[in-house]
Parts: sequence; C-alpha cells; structure tokens
Amino acid sequence: MNEALSAAALATLFTEARSQNGWLDKPVSDALLQEVYQLASLGPTSANCSPARIVFVRSPQARARLLPALSSGNVAKTQSAPVTAIMAWDPAFYDALPELFPHGDARSWFTSSPELAHETAFRNASLQAAYLIIACRSLGLDTGPMSGFDPAKIEQEFLAEQGWKVNFLINIGYGDAGKVYGRLPRLPFDRACRLC
Repeated sequence: MNEALSAAALATLFTEARSQNGWLDKPVSDALLQEVYQLASLGPTSANCSPARIVFVRSPQARARLLPALSSGNVAKTQSAPVTAIMAWDPAFYDALPELFPHGDARSWFTSSPELAHETAFRNASLQAAYLIIACRSLGLDTGPMSGFDPAKIEQEFLAEQGWKVNFLINIGYGDAGKVYGRLPRLPFDRACRLC
C-alpha cells in the first residue's frame, strides 16, 4: 500500500540533505520541536520500548552550560545553532513498557538481564535519533549530528537528575548553505552489502 516518495521528497530527506556546520539566525519554535518529536516518535522500536530521551538546549543559559563539554571543533557551530538536541537514552526504559507494550510482560525481559537492557536501550535510542533527523528534514529543518564532547560533563549538567545517558548531539535549525562542506564519498553497494 505504500508508494515510493517523489524525487523532491527524496531530495529533502536524503539526496540533497546535508549535515550543517553553520546556521542562519532564525529561531525554531517550541511548537515545531514538539511536532518533530511527535513525528519521530512514530518510528518503530523493539517492543515499542522507545528508550530515547531528548533535552532540547535553546536558552543562552543552557547553551553556556553545554559549550564547555564540547570539543573545540564543535563549539562555533553549536554556539550559532538555534537548538542542540542532546540525544540520550533511559537505562530504566523498561519501566514504561506496561504502558507502551501492554501485550505481555515485556518489562521482565529486561529487568532480568542488564546486558540485554543496555543493548536494547542504546540500539533503539540510536534508531530514534535517526528518526529525529528525518523528522527534522521532513518539517523543513536542517541538522548537524555530532560526536566530540565529554559525556560525563553532558550527563552531569543535563541528565543526572533523570539518570539518562548521552548518545550524541544534533544541532537543529536552518542551515547556512555557505558553510556546508562538499559531499563526502559513500561506500558503493558491492563494498558495503552482501546478497545471500
């Protein structure tokens, strides 16, 4: 029943979309961030576990707390971004499973195995972060995903109260086309894939 997207839609999501390194001075509303989250939350996760947690850093005060945790190459582009999403995951995600997956006792799958809980949370939160990037692009926003930060500082400043763990960061806003690097190569199908 699904139809292939148009070339224009594919350009928005993939073929012309780029990771941004600079930002226009144009705000991103709270309502748009809520819309981004609602769209991204519809992506599938294992047993609907939905372990991703997000802190949207917007205010100058919050940004001042974030910048010291960044590697030097990420400071300028983060300083100018309207929003930086701290993509995190909840180690106790399974506590919400009675609500999110009422078909069975999925919570017990993870409370009995810390290794499985960690693996499931990290994998599915990473999936949800990718959905967030696609949702941003779908709604007219640009993104700049980043590693290059001190996890302990991020967690101490923004996540300690909830016990969440940081995965990576995504700058969000309206990109400055003049600061985009040339597209880097990708591995071809025959080097990255196998047909069995």
